[in-house]
Amino acid sequence: MRQSGLVACLTILLLAGQAGAADQAEKADAAKGKAEVLEEEASAKGGKALPAPAEPISKGEAQAVDPIGEEPLDGAVTCLARTIYWEARGEGNAGMQAVANVVINRLRHTGFPKTICGVVKQGHEQGACQFSWWCDGQGDTAEEHEPYTLAKEIARTALNRQLDDRTNGALYYHHQRLTPSWSKEYIRTVEVGGHVFYKPAGGDAK
Repeated sequence: MRQSGLVACLTILLLAGQAGAADQAEKADAAKGKAEVLEEEASAKGGKALPAPAEPISKGEAQAVDPIGEEPLDGAVTCLARTIYWEARGEGNAGMQAVANVVINRLRHTGFPKTICGVVKQGHEQGACQFSWWCDGQGDTAEEHEPYTLAKEIARTALNRQLDDRTNGALYYHHQRLTPSWSKEYIRTVEVGGHVFYKPAGGDAK
């Protein structure tokens, strides 16, 4: 009797685990589908103001995507969250939001690719990535759970058009410790976290 009871308990736990995994997979798929629509709307409208999305990504859906930070970088949520994580995970909420702002500003600008993954990976073919983490030769797995959870939440709000632009329209940034030659060509907009942000004087990306 005891053995049969143990088997029954294990069976219930297994079924519950399978149901939970299926629910998470369903939420992740929903987030990815909504993100594609939001990404397309943002790139198509360029710099024009957009209304709040009819189907925003929920918190649960965003967190179900890439749960342990090692999925392929082929979707808007993952590409944006991993960029936020690697570029600014030690800079707190404001610094991470500012990086998200730049990615979204580029997506909506005519001088950049029309997908978030395209924006993030731009320049890889020439060995001169726009976002240094993408071609630094290091592994890209997001290993720290807490900052990656925050990065996915910031990515969600950015895709949902719920994130204020802390950078005042910036398309570029560099670390405070650096002074790249290109910074002289742009207008400095703000300093957030460990980065200094810029936008083109005439609005044209270079």
